[in-house]
Amino acid sequence: MKRNILFILVLISAILSADGLDMKKFKGMKARSIGPAGMSGRVTAIDVVLSNTDVIYVGTASGGLWKSESGGIKWEPIFDDQKAASIGDVTVDPTNPDVIWVGTGEGNPRNSQSAGFGVYKSIDGGKSWDFKGLGETRNIHRVLINPHNPDEVYVGAQGAAWGESEHRGVYKTSDGGNSWEKILYIDEKTGIGELVMDPRNPDKLIANMWQFRRWPWFFKSGGPSSGMHITFDGGKTWKKRTDKDGLPKGDFGRMGIAIAPSNPKLIYALIESKKNALYKSEDGGFKWKKVSDKNIGGRPFYYAEIYVDPVNENRIYNLHTYVTVSNDGGKTFGSLMTSYGTNGVHPDHHAFWGHPTNPNFIIEGNDGGLNFSMDRGKTWRFVENLPVAQFYHINYDMDWPYNVYGGMQDNGSWRGPAYIWRSGGIRNSYWDELAFGDGFDVVPHPGNSRFGYAMSQQGNVSRYDLVTGHQQMIRPVHPNGEYLRFNWNAAIAQDPFDEDAIFFGSQYVHYSTDRGNNWDIISPDLTTNDPEKQKQHESGGLTFDATGAENYTTILAIEPSSLDRNVIWVGTDDGNVQLTTDRGKTWKNVAKKIHGAPVGSWVTQINASKYDPAEAVIVINNYRRNDWKPYVFKTNNYGKSWKSIADEEKVWGHALSFVQDPIEPNLQFLGTEYGLYVTLNNAKTWTKWTSGYPTVSTMDLKIHPRENDLVIGTFGRAAYILDDIRPLREMASTKKDLMDKRLHFFEPPTAVLAINRQASGTRFEANAIFTGENRGRGAMLTFVFNSDKKKKEKPKKDKGDKKGKPENKKEKVTMEVLDEDGKVIRTVKHNVEAGINRVYWGLQRKGVRSPNAPKPTKPNAREPGGPPVLPGEYTIRLSHGTDTTTQVVNVILDPRVGINTRNLEQLQPIYQRQMEITASVTKAMDRIRESKKIVESVNKMLDVKKNKSHKTLQKNGKSMTDSLKVLEELIVNKKGLQGIVRSPQILSGKISALNRYLYSNLTGPNKSHDYLLDYSEAETEKVLDQVNQFYKEEWPKYQTAVEDANLSLFKEFTPIKID
Repeated sequence: MKRNILFILVLISAILSADGLDMKKFKGMKARSIGPAGMSGRVTAIDVVLSNTDVIYVGTASGGLWKSESGGIKWEPIFDDQKAASIGDVTVDPTNPDVIWVGTGEGNPRNSQSAGFGVYKSIDGGKSWDFKGLGETRNIHRVLINPHNPDEVYVGAQGAAWGESEHRGVYKTSDGGNSWEKILYIDEKTGIGELVMDPRNPDKLIANMWQFRRWPWFFKSGGPSSGMHITFDGGKTWKKRTDKDGLPKGDFGRMGIAIAPSNPKLIYALIESKKNALYKSEDGGFKWKKVSDKNIGGRPFYYAEIYVDPVNENRIYNLHTYVTVSNDGGKTFGSLMTSYGTNGVHPDHHAFWGHPTNPNFIIEGNDGGLNFSMDRGKTWRFVENLPVAQFYHINYDMDWPYNVYGGMQDNGSWRGPAYIWRSGGIRNSYWDELAFGDGFDVVPHPGNSRFGYAMSQQGNVSRYDLVTGHQQMIRPVHPNGEYLRFNWNAAIAQDPFDEDAIFFGSQYVHYSTDRGNNWDIISPDLTTNDPEKQKQHESGGLTFDATGAENYTTILAIEPSSLDRNVIWVGTDDGNVQLTTDRGKTWKNVAKKIHGAPVGSWVTQINASKYDPAEAVIVINNYRRNDWKPYVFKTNNYGKSWKSIADEEKVWGHALSFVQDPIEPNLQFLGTEYGLYVTLNNAKTWTKWTSGYPTVSTMDLKIHPRENDLVIGTFGRAAYILDDIRPLREMASTKKDLMDKRLHFFEPPTAVLAINRQASGTRFEANAIFTGENRGRGAMLTFVFNSDKKKKEKPKKDKGDKKGKPENKKEKVTMEVLDEDGKVIRTVKHNVEAGINRVYWGLQRKGVRSPNAPKPTKPNAREPGGPPVLPGEYTIRLSHGTDTTTQVVNVILDPRVGINTRNLEQLQPIYQRQMEITASVTKAMDRIRESKKIVESVNKMLDVKKNKSHKTLQKNGKSMTDSLKVLEELIVNKKGLQGIVRSPQILSGKISALNRYLYSNLTGPNKSHDYLLDYSEAETEKVLDQVNQFYKEEWPKYQTAVEDANLSLFKEFTPIKID
């Protein structure tokens, strides 16, 4: 086992580092998580540290493991760099809260189930993880720890839903995960449905072995291999319970099993059989009797979990579409919470945790996220800062700022900003729901983003109006009444040549030129039309589950060429790749030419080239037939031949999405079940992108044409943005290794003088409100920096370092902004690291220091910012030592509003005069502060005991200090005052009054500017006259007296004027 684990780790490591790109050098180019979290995602596992219940662990279906140390207020992901993101179970060691076990791969085998890869253990509260094997089990539903011997751990492996495998059953380790023994195994079709441990006897376990199987077109739960098994000796021997023990006759399916903590002899079992029912045993599992078959839930394959109250053995919680509760030992059940309407909690429940001694404290997880109750389920608090939404598709519009669109598993279709011109981050409240249900592709209207198309399962597509909320059903119907087969995740596409025209897929391609009001069929049935795979209405096994999730022989992808309106590509769920080059008059299936992909595989995406209409890339996955390899192929001759561009030697996880840069063909991105990959050399090598981006199912990728951002839709971590990929584009376009240059500056994007506003709803978000990462404001500047390797700093000793370790002194790059005349108008020094650095110029020119701010003592003090620049082109010069590089950034006005540039130009003289006035006052304050220090220094040199003349100097110094204090208090507030002090009569207050009128102005000069500017200048002249008078008359006398005593510390002061 140890050898196998080592081999797997080496293999995965080799895949992740196959390319020469060093991701450590891309820290400055991080992807941003933008959410949303208001519609969260499927929560699958919960555990809490009992010695400190503020520490909570939550596992999600495909968004990794999250930890809170604040009782659920703030959350952090702690599993992002592991091999898989789907969590089946999380368990805290009851003897040591720092030891955490995680089984990956959720145990809810619906069509959207995500796969895991084995068992992981942390001994430091989730800071680091060790892979403990069992990777091929794919889906682990339970991890149980022996509380008396924590090295003894049981794993309930459900196994892959999509195929038969020996990697399932109950596994046990007695050495902390270093080796495993399979202690319960039935056959390749049967895995764990449930596994529970007696709370008072850890050697007693009850297992539901569940025979089940999912196909792309069908699901079957139950069979002769299913059953209930009990061990009393830690798995050495097992006894199967049957109808002779009171269980139902015939085949079993999935079971939910719960032992009453307050009375372990009382055990409940929710059993799927010919007649689903709740059973109970009152003798510890030997004999059973039926309790009820009413109101117990109807989808056992997706949720079949029950829990018993810790103090009341007759109170049972039943998790299914809703959470129901029984207070009479299961005879009757009633709703625990509201689902729809006021105070609703999202339906479809999968995870539950109850405090073992406080029955009021409950945490539950569902398809919409996580909820807390502190009163036994009477009221609930939704956790709105877990961004684990499962996007199927992602899209964008061309608004300013642009918006991101997508549909989520069981959470509708949404639109939200890629970035905001507001204070704070991207709030949940900035996202708009477009349609409910299982959300899929969303297509905003190219000419007016108020309108668009949103889809839920089985092709239920509607045209929405974002302003009014109106939705009009536009799903195509067949003119002759023929039954149309729409995939759970049906295909829709915008016609790139007609903004009112769209394509839609059933088994046919439908085309509308009037935004879905009317449709024409422009293809024959493009699928295999296999009737044996069209029995989805019979799907489910012992319990029917004909929801449409198994609809098959359908169209999955429609991709019209943006270069040739006659070229349209189509992919189907049964392996066909169809092409028309005459806009639907004739079609050709080119799938037979794809060598290397199994026949009949799932064609999830087709990407038509932006360079050549004969080129396309198809993304195929076959995990639905238990084949977990990636398949990505490219053609450059209309499908006559295909070449593989990614395989299991290059990337980790089955392929899900692909996008090619529209400007540089060598730059491409690939999404897999376990992450995001990038190539700079036309798919010869791939690198896993980890800068700001987790291991996660990367479901869809788009590149925004105006802003050159990579827009990422994940199935488990909501949406991400990788801002401005042009640095990667430039790297891909050149043979030079730009990452090794001392200093290289990439072309900056257009910068916007945006009008910013406050956050809506809640101004101060604290920690419990989700705020997605916003883009930095101003001009985004991206460059490569590498230190001069020839220079090696010698270790320096300092007072606190006796060993003489080298100083950790960060290097800096100087950024200078030059106007069109070549004049430097702004200078800022930025800390830099080796590799990609990304900094921002805030679109300000140099300002002047306030008289309230002391004169800087450090040579590298930050330059004060001043007024905003005017729109136009500015040269940015970066320098480090003798290395210098420049780029030009174009600055534009906020495109959302009509601003007259002439108005802003007319404000410039006022800005300039205001800064001149402020500079003169600051200069006066600098002189006053310097003079006070001179007096202090002179006083320290006096010897009043031995030299009588020094007493006179001391007295004169006191007089100078008093006079300087008077002058100082004309300009700034008195020192030592308590409380809030506002003194409108001081000069600094008078000259700053203009700023609020000036810096907020977009309409040009006005009388308020004139009044305030004239007043500032007049008041400044008054104060400067007093200051100059002091330095003309009083200060020279003091200076002469000090110099006569040979104690001079003076320099010549000239009168201060407004420049």
